[in-house]
Amino acid sequence: MNFKFLNLTLFLFTSIGIWSQTEASTNLIVEGNDLHNQEEYIKAESEYRKSISLSPNRSEAFHNLGNTNYRIADYDEASQRFFQTQKNASSKEEKHSAFHNMGNVYMKQKDYAQAVQAFRNALRNNPMDEETRYNYALAKELLEKENQNQDQQNQEDKKDQNKEEDQDKKGDKEESKDKGEKKEKEDSEEGDSKEDPKEKPEDKKPKNPEKEGDGDQKKQSPPPPKPGQISPEQVKSLLEAMNNQEKGVQEKVNAQKAKGVPTKTKKDW
Repeated sequence: MNFKFLNLTLFLFTSIGIWSQTEASTNLIVEGNDLHNQEEYIKAESEYRKSISLSPNRSEAFHNLGNTNYRIADYDEASQRFFQTQKNASSKEEKHSAFHNMGNVYMKQKDYAQAVQAFRNALRNNPMDEETRYNYALAKELLEKENQNQDQQNQEDKKDQNKEEDQDKKGDKEESKDKGEKKEKEDSEEGDSKEDPKEKPEDKKPKNPEKEGDGDQKKQSPPPPKPGQISPEQVKSLLEAMNNQEKGVQEKVNAQKAKGVPTKTKKDW
């Protein structure tokens, strides 16, 4: 019996402790709301976090903390708090409010696809809310416009890419053409070099016209006499003839002297 009494006592103390934590958590939420209304958002955030530490499943604390994060433009933190709110919410109204606010956060971040999904979930929990319906339609319109702009941008990027590829192909063709012309020119020059060697057999002449071969000296025939001139052979013949005539005359004189017959001189005039 004492054992049961002890268990009952422990149960009562546990119930009182839970009730005390819940009450303290509620009081912290109230204090946080007052600070939030006074635009003391940092202090309000601190009170909400204290409340969550005492009651981790209090959807009201998560929801109001998300509103405070939204007011100070901490959108990433706000979206997480609203997600925790709808996860711990016990009614459709709480879920609707959490998804609606989550959609507003995504709209601020210009994440229209996520905003459309959040507002759609909000309407599932409360299809009659006009503000949510309006935000949902606006998010869809902005998303469609964004997709159109993205498609247009993709088309322009594709055109630019195709243009660059065409330019690259054109450049490759020109480069290939230049290489072909260069190769053709080189082949032509190489062919000319084979057909026209630097030294032809008939061009190999000695520098000294009197020398030919391996040093053998040969006399060249004298050039022909010009008109009106006597050639060296003719001069030589005349000289020999004069010498022979003079020799003959001398022999005759000598013969006459030997006979003692005086010679009779003649004048040419």
